[in-house]
Amino acid sequence: FEERKILQSTKIYDRTGEIVLYDLNQDVRRTVVPFDEMSQYVKNATIAIEDDQFYNHFGIDVRAIVRAAVSNFQDGDLLGGQGGSTITQQVIKNAVLDRDKKLSRKVKEAILSIKIERVLSKDEILEIYLNESPYGGTIYGVEEASQAFFGKSAADLELHEAAYLAAIPQAPTYFSPNGNNREALDKRQQLVLERMRVNGFITIEELEVAKVATTSFQSRGFEGIKAPHFVMYIVEQLAERYGEEALAEQGLRVITSLDWKLQQAAEEIVAEKVAINLEKYNA
Repeated sequence: FEERKILQSTKIYDRTGEIVLYDLNQDVRRTVVPFDEMSQYVKNATIAIEDDQFYNHFGIDVRAIVRAAVSNFQDGDLLGGQGGSTITQQVIKNAVLDRDKKLSRKVKEAILSIKIERVLSKDEILEIYLNESPYGGTIYGVEEASQAFFGKSAADLELHEAAYLAAIPQAPTYFSPNGNNREALDKRQQLVLERMRVNGFITIEELEVAKVATTSFQSRGFEGIKAPHFVMYIVEQLAERYGEEALAEQGLRVITSLDWKLQQAAEEIVAEKVAINLEKYNA
């Protein structure tokens, strides 16, 4: 567990297969912060949406596993769909196991989760989870996510902001604040707040205030990405088809239809025409 799993970055190329348009993990940003330097809101929001029995179970939640198994059986996919994973299981899955859909992997995950709970405290496990959760692209951990999206430390997160951060890790690409699914992200944030209220983390008054609070996300730049809008579209399609985990771990080599040299030439022509028009306007 201490050695951790090494992620293999997905690379997106132009049509030649030689020019890298984007390396998803090239500039991974991860800042580890102590547990007491994280907002209590983000801790509670994460527990509410991911594992509301976190402080009561011994690594696995038998009831959640049974519910997930019944639901998956009804959907005709016993090993897919809902996983019933606890936060502890997700820590194990992220750190040491491959994410293949095999019964043996799920059994290993359960056994290791029970064992890790004998070694680490609940707070230590939650601290690891919050410091290593993916929040989209190269952003990992609540501190980097808080800085990237809100321009503040994780210790200073307000309730409505913490609820947004807790909403993202389930599908970081799909729920990206700068993506095309802001409405879906807003709905999941509202769900997080409702779960916090049901679990007694916040009052009804706090819930009502947070539900109508205005949230401003900082715009993320596209440094290090060639043809960023095209590439971000490709990333969304890959996540939808292969899953978020595959993008982060399997080292996919993606050849696209874009001709980077032709793209550059077109951009230069456009820039030249804009400059000429500006000169005419100024004249």
